[in-house]
Amino acid sequence: MVDAKNPGPAIERITVLQVPLDIVPQEALPYVILDLLKNKGGGNIVLLSLWDLLRARRNKEYRNYILGAALVIPISKSLVGGARFLTGKIPVRYMPFDFVVGLLTFLEEREYSLYLLGAKRRVLRKAERNLRQTFPRLGIVGRYPGSFRRQEEAPLLIAIRKAAPALLLVGTGVRGEERWIARNYLKLNPGLRLWCSDLFDVFALRRSRPSPAVFNRGLEWIGYCLQKPLHSFRIFPYMYYKFLLLSYRLRGKNKPLQPISL
Repeated sequence: MVDAKNPGPAIERITVLQVPLDIVPQEALPYVILDLLKNKGGGNIVLLSLWDLLRARRNKEYRNYILGAALVIPISKSLVGGARFLTGKIPVRYMPFDFVVGLLTFLEEREYSLYLLGAKRRVLRKAERNLRQTFPRLGIVGRYPGSFRRQEEAPLLIAIRKAAPALLLVGTGVRGEERWIARNYLKLNPGLRLWCSDLFDVFALRRSRPSPAVFNRGLEWIGYCLQKPLHSFRIFPYMYYKFLLLSYRLRGKNKPLQPISL
């Protein structure tokens, strides 16, 4: 059990190409989550991929979302390599599924609550059933499919605020994706909020996750390319990322980005 009075191992925030990354050892994660919930009123958690980092550099709204996040966790091996190249420091990389399962395990141990938002109704229902079986002491206080209409949004926000979940998991189907969280977090209750992409499909057993061996070698992109062949063209932004790393290293330029007024 995590001791609320024990601060636990320290974490460190660094920047890669001016985008923040948090170095969170696995043993520190429970202390970090407890601190966010108990002392800081929650916050947004971001599982950052290489493509997210590049998007944060060009999209003002998404940049502000990343800069304002309580926790930014790298999930791409390229980010770890980039951090080591620019700063000499090595962030801990998490597999999204494992991170979320670890988070839910921690919340269940302390009998916290969860709200599910996203995916299609049938997928969401099955994901909820499987989560209840896996985490029986985790209170699932609500769920809503992602394809809601605009006129449903205000009542939905009220319902989430009244349910007051410790964690709001937001998945595919929600208009704006992660930016929905950024646009509405002031209308939600204090707590953690996390964009989980297609993990509801994984929880519903409709999609498999990469094996640990494939993920550890940084080869999970092969499966994504097979599912969506257009992802193969990401080789070009990847080469651009490598160019930026070299440029920043030579010029010693890696100061954090600043929020931009929208």
